[in-house]
Amino acid sequence: MLNVIFSTMFFNTLTPKFYVALTGTSSLISGLILIFEWWYFKRYGTSFIEQVSINHLTPILNGSESNNSSLTNNDLSLPSSSSSLMNGCNNGNSCSNSMGNSCLSNGIDSTTPVTGTNECKVWKNPCALFRGAEYQRLTQYNGKEPLTFHDMNLSAQEHQTFFSCELDEGKPEYDMMQRAWRERTPSIRIQLAHDALEKNSECTPALILLAEEEATTIIEVERILKQALKCAENAYRKSQQLLEQGHNQDIVHKRNTNILIYVKRRLGMCARKLGKLREATKIFRDLVKEFPMMSVFNIHENLIEVLLALQNYPDVQGVLAKYDDISLPKSATICYTAALLKARAVAATFSPDVASKRGLTATEMSAVEAIHRAVEFNPHVPKYLLEMKSLILPPEHILKRGDSEAIAYAFFHLPHWRRVEGALNLLHCTWEGTFRMIPYPLEKGHLFHPYPTCTEAADRELLPAFHDVSVFPKKELPFFILFTAGLCSGTAMLALLTHQYPEIAAYIARLFLNWFNVPIQYLTDKIESILPSNLFQQLAKI
Repeated sequence: MLNVIFSTMFFNTLTPKFYVALTGTSSLISGLILIFEWWYFKRYGTSFIEQVSINHLTPILNGSESNNSSLTNNDLSLPSSSSSLMNGCNNGNSCSNSMGNSCLSNGIDSTTPVTGTNECKVWKNPCALFRGAEYQRLTQYNGKEPLTFHDMNLSAQEHQTFFSCELDEGKPEYDMMQRAWRERTPSIRIQLAHDALEKNSECTPALILLAEEEATTIIEVERILKQALKCAENAYRKSQQLLEQGHNQDIVHKRNTNILIYVKRRLGMCARKLGKLREATKIFRDLVKEFPMMSVFNIHENLIEVLLALQNYPDVQGVLAKYDDISLPKSATICYTAALLKARAVAATFSPDVASKRGLTATEMSAVEAIHRAVEFNPHVPKYLLEMKSLILPPEHILKRGDSEAIAYAFFHLPHWRRVEGALNLLHCTWEGTFRMIPYPLEKGHLFHPYPTCTEAADRELLPAFHDVSVFPKKELPFFILFTAGLCSGTAMLALLTHQYPEIAAYIARLFLNWFNVPIQYLTDKIESILPSNLFQQLAKI
């Protein structure tokens, strides 16, 4: 009975200011938790509280904390940004964690079948723009950086690997180029390239860097690359003649081959940008014929794009017949170009109203199935083709089936879809039907492996911060974000009501606390009546 009296006296002494401070503080704390939870969810795609509960609290409650202490670092759970990328780091695949550490992608063999894990590897964008002549224009126009540090870091590592070899150690011009690729400041990179050319006027990697970063127009880029081509061809012929002299010459010849392919490909892209389509087609055809085993460079995608620009659809079909094979890695270019060619046959006369009445013809069904196949491979592309989402400049590296690949594809292929009458209308009417066939895309696919879970984290490192990364499937807000939002809103409303009507709020709070205290006091009295009064004394003696 005394407890009831004391608790009542305590509650009666609480002033309305106390309740205002209590509810206001609760609202502030829950608001801070909500902001942090939202930031963590937008950055890593998961709830911080949920992750801590699963990774740390659950083992403690299950009594397995002692087992966890013996785990190695490789067994520890990583943040989603890092762990999802590590899942794609196999067979030399390029990946990185959120701190920018990365491992270089040297590509996979053209005969390697695509697995669910391989679909999370990072690939070089076959149609990457030129930094000085194209990417730099955006920075000069609005001050935004179109390339992330991680993206440029991958390019630097590739250049170090492809444009040099172990036998170049000790050569001053190649040492300078190694420093240039690692340097973050563009002006220092360019200066190092000029210094390398002073040491050796036929240093092709230095000419490549100047064409990529110093030249401000495509015409200037083409001029420098033609100079680099002469040097690359001379070095290639010399190393080819010395191939029989041993393993060391084979290493040099591989490096010279990589440089020659790179220079020719970029010259073909210059011709494409300058409107010399037939010249660009010849360059890409020759590359595909001369180096058939180098399909990892995806030169056929450049060839497909140029042939589409020429509206040479029979030749496009011929290229697809060779590369749209089950044993070869797929891409958005392959899948969506196949869909475009089939849509071209029916798009001009297609009407959704007529089709709903009479049903789809065999040709229309084939086109719709091709669209569904393309959308299943990369579901991000239709929104860019249909202009439901704004485009940005494509990155230098792309993730198959990710938002970065969708941007790169739509950036170059949107004009080809516009040129085919009715193609975009057919895409608009049919693309969402794909998701009825794959209700659980992360668990089971229809024609492809389940959609990889690592794409969002990898795309966030490849795409600039000002771009809203497309996420598939769309994630629902975690429970703890909804809970903290409700808690913050509720306590804020209570704080406002308590401030406006202090007497009524204080009366209601005391009434609620008294009601809450009644069952507790009842249980306490029952326990005291059951237990002997001298229980605590007996326990003390024991």
